[in-house]
Amino acid sequence: MSAPAGAPRPLLKVCGATSPEEAAAVAPRADLVGLWYGVENGARDLTRTRLTAVADAVRTAGRAEPVLVTFLHDAEQISAAARAAGVRWIQLHAYQPPAAVAALRRAMPDTVLVKAVHVLDGACVERPFLTAYARAGADLFLVDTATRGGAVGSTGHRVPAAALESLLPALPRPFVLAGGLSEADAPGRAFAAHPGYRGVDIDNAARTDGGPLDPVRVAALDRAWTGTSAAAP
Repeated sequence: MSAPAGAPRPLLKVCGATSPEEAAAVAPRADLVGLWYGVENGARDLTRTRLTAVADAVRTAGRAEPVLVTFLHDAEQISAAARAAGVRWIQLHAYQPPAAVAALRRAMPDTVLVKAVHVLDGACVERPFLTAYARAGADLFLVDTATRGGAVGSTGHRVPAAALESLLPALPRPFVLAGGLSEADAPGRAFAAHPGYRGVDIDNAARTDGGPLDPVRVAALDRAWTGTSAAAP
């Protein structure tokens, strides 16, 4: 299925750039590049100084926007890092409560706030709080998987089709889908017909053998998920 007529062009987000060189290589073929900050024990977590340098590289190298991806709850700490790096998108990727979203919205009223929600054992953990997140100021939901071992984000596990079908009618904001996606998943993606669909968030499939983000892999993902056939000038 294709996206509904008049729907915005789907977004491609690739996640986990760790150097200016890596970010610059993929920014021409992505819409969003995720930068980890405040991801405790995260293999791709950045210092604030490094976050600023990589965010600058994203902005200057292509069409992409840098996205601060964090497990932090403290709005002051998150907003200070985002302002220092000039980041206009923030993705709250852990189990932050609606009050944390509201505090960050007050601190950064013009920022695009993405709230990740997690599917575990076929059900969305945050489902009772979806409306509260929207009222608190979330602009988008990112639907991802969690594991029984406590892992969230970059797990490589797909969201089960039945769980996604059940969740989508309950989402009060548009959504981006994550969870083990590759370019092979793009044909016949039924969820793209949903009016709230805004794109995909991909990590593992944007790399070769778990290495840095690969511009060749990202170009393939761009063609498959957004229909862009050539690099942006």
